[in-house]
Amino acid sequence: MKNPAPIWSREAAQALYDLPLMDLLFRAQSVHRENFDPNKIQTSKLLSIKTGGCAEDCAYCSQSARNGSKLSASKLIEVQRVLAEARKARDGGATRFCMGAAWREPKDRDMDALVAMVEGVRDMGMETCMTLGMLDDNQVIRLRDAGLDYYNHNIDTSERYYSEVITTRTFADRIETMNRVQEAGIKVCSGGILGMGEEVRDRVDMLVTLANMNPAPDSVPINMLMPQEDTPLADAKPIDPIDFVRIIAVARIMMPQSYVRLSAGRSDMSEELQAMCFFAGANSMFVGETLLTAENPEEDTDAVLFAKLGLQAETTAEKSCLDAAE
Repeated sequence: MKNPAPIWSREAAQALYDLPLMDLLFRAQSVHRENFDPNKIQTSKLLSIKTGGCAEDCAYCSQSARNGSKLSASKLIEVQRVLAEARKARDGGATRFCMGAAWREPKDRDMDALVAMVEGVRDMGMETCMTLGMLDDNQVIRLRDAGLDYYNHNIDTSERYYSEVITTRTFADRIETMNRVQEAGIKVCSGGILGMGEEVRDRVDMLVTLANMNPAPDSVPINMLMPQEDTPLADAKPIDPIDFVRIIAVARIMMPQSYVRLSAGRSDMSEELQAMCFFAGANSMFVGETLLTAENPEEDTDAVLFAKLGLQAETTAEKSCLDAAE
C-alpha cells in the first residue's frame, strides 16, 4: 500500500515551482530515483471506443457537440474490435490499454460491452484503464468486479479556473467521481491540461488538489494543449516549454510514488524538451500515432528518441515488482 499522502499547502507548492530551475530539476530527479528506475518509461496505448457527439462543452475538445466541432459522432465500437487493438498494443510493448468514450456518462445499456472489454484486455495480461465521464455507484462496482485497474478522470485545471473551460459540469462533480472510484478500490488516473489560458497559480493549485487526495492518483497525466480546429481554444497561446517542465518537476516531487505521464502535446515537443521532461520525473507516456483525436509521435520516432537517451520501456513484470514493493 502507498503511504498516506502528505498535506501540501498552496504556499509550499508555489515555493517549489519558484525554485531556480537547476535546483528544482535536481530535487525532482533525486525524488524520482528514490522511487523509480530513472531509465524506464511505462507505455500505454489509448483507443477511442466512442468518438464525438459529447454533451459536455469542454473548450479544448474537438469531440464536444456544443462547441462547433465538425467531428461526427460514432457509436460505441464492437468489443472484438477493441480486443484486436489491445492485442496489437500488447504485441507492440504497451503494458496498459486505455479506452476512452466521448460522453457525459455511460448508459446502463453500454455496461455489458464495457465490462467485456475490461475482462478481455485483462485476460491478455495488460493493465486496463477507462475514461467514461461520470459514474454512479453501480457502474463503478461493475467495472471494479470486471477487473478495471485504472479510471481516468482528469480535473483539467484549478477549481478557480475550471468554469472558464467547462460549464456543463463542476469541479466538485469530478472530485465526487474520483472519490467514488477510489472507495471502490480502483486506482485513479488524473491530471490536467496546460496552456488553456490559465495562470501559474492555477497549474500549481491543480497539483495541490491531486497531491492531497489520499492516496494521490497512481497516474498523473500532464497534457500540453494541442489546439483543435473549431474549438474555443483553437487560438490559445502556447505554454512556455520551461514552464511546462517546471510543472512536471513539481508533480514528481509532490507525488513521488505516482507515474507522471507525458501525455498530449508530445508531437509538438522537440527531443530536447521531452528529454527535460523525463529528467524532471515524467516516467510514463502514450505510444501510437493518435490520442483520441489528437496527433502523437509514431512509434519509430519514439524508438529513436529512447535509443538516444538510453531509455527502455517498462515491462509488465517490472511494473508488478514496483507495485508489490509499495
